[in-house]
Amino acid sequence: MKLNSAREAWFSAYYSPWDSVMSHALEIARLECAVQKTERGVTAGRAAHQALAGQVQRAIDTLPGYLRSFGHHMYNPLADDDQQDDAQEAVFVLGVKEIGPIRAKKYELAQHVANGVLYRYRRMHQGGQSAGNDPAPTSESFRKFLFDEYGAEIRSENWGRDWEPLVNAFFNACNELDRQCLIPVANILYEMKSAA
Repeated sequence: MKLNSAREAWFSAYYSPWDSVMSHALEIARLECAVQKTERGVTAGRAAHQALAGQVQRAIDTLPGYLRSFGHHMYNPLADDDQQDDAQEAVFVLGVKEIGPIRAKKYELAQHVANGVLYRYRRMHQGGQSAGNDPAPTSESFRKFLFDEYGAEIRSENWGRDWEPLVNAFFNACNELDRQCLIPVANILYEMKSAA
């Protein structure tokens, strides 16, 4: 298990490079018979990975639900749609809290903007070291993405006044949620490295 960063540890804690029990059951069903193979058994490396993963998972379980969902959406290889929905809602709520009330006419579009910002943030921070490229770095490419993905048509007029502050607020929300959800994982990594 790689412990270079909290993001990478989160991913590694839920990633299993070994065959699962279900893959074995699927193979038996596909072949319609059990085939005996001589394979390597559970090694010390696998046991060490599982022990470290358990400590990281325990740290993750201390988080409130919305932070845990945000972290799972960002870094868990097994993340599901419910966690994505929770993460999108958390970004929207925190961003709106920063920017202030939104007019009803702008509300639905603002939800799509929040979802688009979360998508961009996730793409930029996957891989553990925050070295990814922004998939929509300009306002034009972001507006095109929102239209293609959600059918949300946002006009370019007054972008700087109407939408750019909202985009920045949603990025700030992503940064804050990311920072908060990685704190317990970073703490457990610090403890592990201190003990080593």
